[in-house]
Amino acid sequence: MKHLFLVITAVSALTLCSCATAETASVTTQEKENQDTLYQVALLQSLVQGYYDGIVTVGELKKHGDTGIGTFEGVNGEMIVLDGTVYQALADGSIATPSDEETVPFSNVTFFDTDQTLSLKNIKDMAALQEVMTGVVNELGSNCFYMVKIDGTFDAIKVRSEYKQEKPYRALDAALAEDQTEFDFENIDGTIVGLYCPDYMGGLNTPGWHFHFITKDRTKGGHVLQVSVAQAEASFDMTDGFEMALSRETEFQDMELAKNVDEAIHKAETATNGTSE
Repeated sequence: MKHLFLVITAVSALTLCSCATAETASVTTQEKENQDTLYQVALLQSLVQGYYDGIVTVGELKKHGDTGIGTFEGVNGEMIVLDGTVYQALADGSIATPSDEETVPFSNVTFFDTDQTLSLKNIKDMAALQEVMTGVVNELGSNCFYMVKIDGTFDAIKVRSEYKQEKPYRALDAALAEDQTEFDFENIDGTIVGLYCPDYMGGLNTPGWHFHFITKDRTKGGHVLQVSVAQAEASFDMTDGFEMALSRETEFQDMELAKNVDEAIHKAETATNGTSE
């Protein structure tokens, strides 16, 4: 029988930044055996409050998963991890592949293993997509984590990214209000990588769904604000383990992470400036 387990580690950001090598991209046998674990870097609550310093390197992150979402130091764009490659959706609309030495202030990754599939067709908007996806979660068990991949054709999709922030950092909702860029695509093929967190994760992440998108040709992408699905196949990875890496840096340790920032998280997840590039 599988059991939900929690492992929390504190790491030195400076140590990881200075010690990253090509070897960090390799995956040990032990790590491969532990595929049903969601690895989280820091808290969404720390990111929303403005802690944008890197905690682990991209190379280290790859040791913990081949699929996921997140961002980069300074909130420099949106992260999409797919099939073992880390992509960076930049504010100008382009896609980069960051080096293993780039650092990460927040992310969720896992080694993807399909537990359930679902065909999607004529899904009119984000609310409808979430309703259908949540139906599968409720059927399989709503107290586990789920990483999903949705491959297909999207009638329309609105995504956002953001320009890199410089210190002193502002809170995330304030930064996005000024530096968020948005892009609208129609009749486009690609993949949504999504994360579902259970309700009890409200103090460490955001309960429910969080989606990032990348086009099939890997040239465009970002955080999904709105979507309609023409036809797609959704794959679900039910994950019953959880591991979180925290920073030992003084600035992080001094944060009031139990403070309720739900409103700021909601703004960061859903706010649109009404313009597209």
